[in-house]
Amino acid sequence: MTDQKKAYLYTLCVVVIWATVASAFKITLRYLDHIQLLALSSFTSLVVLFILLLLSKKTHLLLSYSKKDYVHSALLGLCNPFLYYLVLFKAYELLPAQEAQPLNQTWAVVLALLSTIILGQKITLKSILALFISFIGVVIISTRGHVWGFEFSNLTGVFLALGSAFIWAIFWLYNMKDKRDITAKLFLNFLFGSVFIIIYLLVTRHPLKAESCGYLGALYVGVFEMGIAFVLWLKALRLSKTTAQVSNFIYLVPFLSLIVIHFTVGEKIFASTIIGLAFIITGILLQQRSLKLNP
Repeated sequence: MTDQKKAYLYTLCVVVIWATVASAFKITLRYLDHIQLLALSSFTSLVVLFILLLLSKKTHLLLSYSKKDYVHSALLGLCNPFLYYLVLFKAYELLPAQEAQPLNQTWAVVLALLSTIILGQKITLKSILALFISFIGVVIISTRGHVWGFEFSNLTGVFLALGSAFIWAIFWLYNMKDKRDITAKLFLNFLFGSVFIIIYLLVTRHPLKAESCGYLGALYVGVFEMGIAFVLWLKALRLSKTTAQVSNFIYLVPFLSLIVIHFTVGEKIFASTIIGLAFIITGILLQQRSLKLNP
C-alpha cells in the first residue's frame, strides 16, 4: 500500500471517529460532570498512548529529550488536554451537541487569525471576509436563527465553545512546530496534562465516583477521541503528498456528526444549525484558499 493510500485510510478512520465524539461527549455527560469526564478520559488516553509507544518500541525516546523539550511538553499539556477539554466539556454541558460541535469547529478560522499574530503572516481581504462569513455562522447557531433579536441560547456555553476553539488553535500552532515523534510527544503532553488534572482534583476535592455508563463513555472518549484519532490524523498529514488531499475530508465530520447526534442523542436538528454550519465551513474554505494564494 502506498503512503498516499495509507493517508486516505487513516483519514477515513479519523472521520468516522470524530463524527461520533460530539454524541459521545453529550451522552457521557448525562452520567459524569465535565471535570470527571476530563479526568477519566485523559487518564485513559495516557494509558492508550503508552501502549502505542510500547508496541512501536519507542519508549526509549521519552528519556532522550532535552529539558527544553520537557518544558515544551508541559506547556502543551497544560493547553491540551487540561484547559482545552476542561472548557470544551463544560460547553457541552451547557449547550446542545449540535451547537457546541460547530462552534468548536471554528478553530480552523481562529488558527488563521492567530497565525497573523503569532507567526507574523499578513492578513488579506479574503481572510477578513472569511472571518466575517464564519462569524455570521456562529451568530446563526448561537441565536438559533433569531439573529436580529441577538438572543443567545446560552451565552456562557457559546463563549466556552468558542474559547475551546482558541485554545485548540494555539495548541495546534505550537504542536506543529514540534518535530518530535508523534506518539512520544503526545504521551508527554498527556502525562503533564494528567499531572495538572490531578492537582486540580486535589485542590477542588472533586470526586471521581460515577455510574458505570459514565466510565464506559469516558473510556470511549479517551481511547478514540483523545488517543487514537489524533495519532492517526497526524500520521495522515505526514504521509499525504499534500495536506489538502486529506484535510478536505475533515469537512464531512460536522455534517456527519449532526446525523449521529440526531439518532443517538435524540436532538432535533435545527435548520439554523445546518445554515450556520454551512457559513462556518464556507469561511474556512475561503480562508484556506486565501492562504494558498498568499503563502
